[in-house]
Amino acid sequence: MTKDASGTLATTCSRSRHAEMLLLTNIVVFQVAWLLSVIGGAQQMPWLGPLATLFALAWHLSAARKPFEEVLLILCCGLMGLCFDSYLVGAGWVTYKAGLFSDYVAPYWIITMWMLFGMTLNVSMRWLRGRPKLAALFGFYGGPASYLGGQALGGIVLTNQFAALLALAIGWAIMMPILMWLSENLDGMPGPRRVWTAERA
Repeated sequence: MTKDASGTLATTCSRSRHAEMLLLTNIVVFQVAWLLSVIGGAQQMPWLGPLATLFALAWHLSAARKPFEEVLLILCCGLMGLCFDSYLVGAGWVTYKAGLFSDYVAPYWIITMWMLFGMTLNVSMRWLRGRPKLAALFGFYGGPASYLGGQALGGIVLTNQFAALLALAIGWAIMMPILMWLSENLDGMPGPRRVWTAERA
C-alpha cells in the first residue's frame, strides 16, 4: 500500500468514526432533552425543557458545517410545530399541565421540543431522505407514539384521545416528508449533501 493510499484510508476511517460519534451523540442528546422537556411539563417546571434544548442546540450548532442553514431548518420546524400543536390545543383535543398562556396556543416548551426534533433531521433522521412514503409511514406511527409517551409521563393530556391520535397520525404523515425535503435543502451538517441521490442513481 502506497503512502498516499494509506493516508486516504486513514482519513476515510477518521471521517467514518466522526460520523458515527456525531450520530450517537445526536440520538443521546435528543432523547435526554426530550425526556427533560416532558418531565418539566409534568412537574410544573416548563422552563426545564427549553433550557435542555438550548444546551442541545448549542452542541448541535457547534458541530455544524453551516450553522445558519441548521438554524433556518430548526426555526422552520419550530414554526410548523407552533401551528400544528396550537391547532390541537385550540380544537380541545390536547392540553398540557404547564406552560400554557392561551387556550389556543401550544405551550412554549412544546415549541422548543419541535426545535429539538429539528436538530435530528440532518443527522439521526437522515436515513429518511428521498423516501417520502417511508417518512410518511414513520410520521403516521411515530407522531402519535411520541405523544402517548408524553402522556404516560404526565406532561401531555389527550383530552379526546381518538380525535387527537387521528389528527396526530395524519398530521405527522404529511409533515415528515415536508421536513425531510426541507432538511435536504437546509443541510448544514458535515458530510456529503443529498447522499440519497447518489445512492438511487
